[in-house]
Amino acid sequence: MRRCVVILGVLVLLAGCQSTHEELLAKGYPPAFADGFDDGCSSGRQAAGVITGAFRKNVPRYLKDRTYAEGWDDGFRQCKAMRENEELNDYKDHHWDERERAWQQEKDRDAAKAYRSQ
Repeated sequence: MRRCVVILGVLVLLAGCQSTHEELLAKGYPPAFADGFDDGCSSGRQAAGVITGAFRKNVPRYLKDRTYAEGWDDGFRQCKAMRENEELNDYKDHHWDERERAWQQEKDRDAAKAYRSQ
């Protein structure tokens, strides 16, 4: 019985998972944009140094289909930036000492005060 509940739980979780492509389509983005975003995202992760990522770009489609090109550009920028941010956070977690963390917090607080006073 317990095994059935665990299997059912896993199936429910897997059924709830959507690919980025499916999520974009569900939000009303055109299929060409979703295709471009997928290709651009894979390329952006690869450009940021992910070994498993692959550069993907349908160049003829990119040149002719503005929607695909916009999706590709958005996907590339967003996924590259996310990966670079992950790497920066990993570096900070493993290499920053308490003094550096305290300095960063003080700098962030001062910047927040400056933005609020404007």
